[in-house]
Amino acid sequence: MDHTEIRLSGTGGQGLILGALVLAEAMIAEGRSVAQSQAFEPVSRGGVSRSDLVASDSTPDYPLVTQLDVLLILDQYAVEVSEGLVRAGGLVLVDAERVTEPPRGEFRLHALPFTETARQLGNLRVTNMVALGAMAALGGLCGPDALQSAVRKGVPAAFADVSLAALAEGATLAG
Repeated sequence: MDHTEIRLSGTGGQGLILGALVLAEAMIAEGRSVAQSQAFEPVSRGGVSRSDLVASDSTPDYPLVTQLDVLLILDQYAVEVSEGLVRAGGLVLVDAERVTEPPRGEFRLHALPFTETARQLGNLRVTNMVALGAMAALGGLCGPDALQSAVRKGVPAAFADVSLAALAEGATLAG
């Protein structure tokens, strides 16, 4: 995978930017170059939010996504913002509870219980980490050790243990 385009999307307050920064850190630790960008509506919570990564074995030629290889959608409101951007054969992961009408296309679609899994862990704030664990595993984006190390570096210490448990649960959901 010389060039990989990834988007994490949902609504404000779901930790999408943090998730992208953690994933970028893990990919960088494994020797990839990563450009990260983000967009969100000017509300503190609830508006559409997304964070994009362009990863390459060399410096990315263009820092913005043009054709997604991997798309994560954590809320129905975010489905439209990525419409038509996923390449044929790409990977789309959606939260089974919060995305009731997933996108359609010539890609692999996985509707997984990210919110429900975070709820079972006792903290809805780690839904992003459950999704990140599944996305990294299904997409072959980085190894689990690099991802765990990036979580330890990137998340507040008070959330480290539950975030690591969430990653593991997400990888389990990936099968």
